[in-house]
Amino acid sequence: MRDRCTSQVLLINTRTTGLTPFSHVPRPRPVRHTYPCDMNEDSDTPKEEKQERLSRHKETMQRSQAEEEAQLLNQQRLVYERSCRALKRRSLIKKHEFEQEQMREELNKKKTQKEMEHALMIRQDESTQELEQRHLHTLQRLRFELMRHQHQTELENQEEYNSRRQRELHRKHALERRQQPRNLKTLEMQIKKQFQDTCKVQNKQYKALRNHQLEVSPKSDHKAILKSLKEEQTRKLAQLAEQYEQSINEMMASQSLRLDEEQEAECQALRQQLHQEMELLDAYQNKTKAQMEAQHEREVQKLEQKASLRRAHLEQKIEEELASLHKERTEKIKHLFERQERELEIFDSESARLGFGSLASFDFPKDEAR
Repeated sequence: MRDRCTSQVLLINTRTTGLTPFSHVPRPRPVRHTYPCDMNEDSDTPKEEKQERLSRHKETMQRSQAEEEAQLLNQQRLVYERSCRALKRRSLIKKHEFEQEQMREELNKKKTQKEMEHALMIRQDESTQELEQRHLHTLQRLRFELMRHQHQTELENQEEYNSRRQRELHRKHALERRQQPRNLKTLEMQIKKQFQDTCKVQNKQYKALRNHQLEVSPKSDHKAILKSLKEEQTRKLAQLAEQYEQSINEMMASQSLRLDEEQEAECQALRQQLHQEMELLDAYQNKTKAQMEAQHEREVQKLEQKASLRRAHLEQKIEEELASLHKERTEKIKHLFERQERELEIFDSESARLGFGSLASFDFPKDEAR
């Protein structure tokens, strides 16, 4: 009964695994049952003896058949167990191959993800650099426009200041010219007053001289003396009047010339001063512009150095991450292969311990392969 159940289990397992029962076991030759020749020939043999011989022969045949069946079932069991063991080994190898494929897919996916991350980091760095350059360019342009507007305002203010100073000087000169006749009149009055005072002094001196001459000279000479003194006084007064008139004319001419010279000198001094102030303003603006251009150049160089340093750090980081990823990939593959090799060695050792020998060269039936 046990042998029959075992054979049924073998048939069921071979159907599920694709193995053909008795495929690796040589089929035994059919046993030809021979009966003794004298069983039919000896008619004198008693019936009971024939029956007894027949029973013993039947038992012998049944025992021989049972032994052959047991031997056949044992061979089938060994083949089945060896096939199952080989199938388990092949399944283990398939599992290892699947794990390797999964590992490759995982590592390739991680590598692709890391490459995409690096590409995104590079694009972000390029966008950041472009944004910084555009921001710096905008800032420098606005700063330059503000400086240009400031210089234009300063120039306009300086020109307005120059025009105002010139207008003020022109008004001052016009006022001086309008006031010049009055001043000349005042000076003329002063000269005339001096002339009058001088005439009074001379009249007093003439009277004193006349009285003295009249006292010391005889009375008959008084008329001649008076006439002579009168003529002398008239002549001296005429000379004095002529001198004062000449002084007045010279004073008026000199005052007019002096005013013109002073005004021309003031105009020249103002023009020189305004020209110097304009030159100072232009030099200051040029210096400010040169300083701003130098500052802009330094800012551009500083930004380029900053971008270059940031890009170098990024490339170093990418190289380190790629090296770490390569190291991790190598270690994972190495650990996977070592573990699979250990599992296969343990399986082969257990197979050898169970007596199955080497299963590496075990051939499966073609039906199972298909």
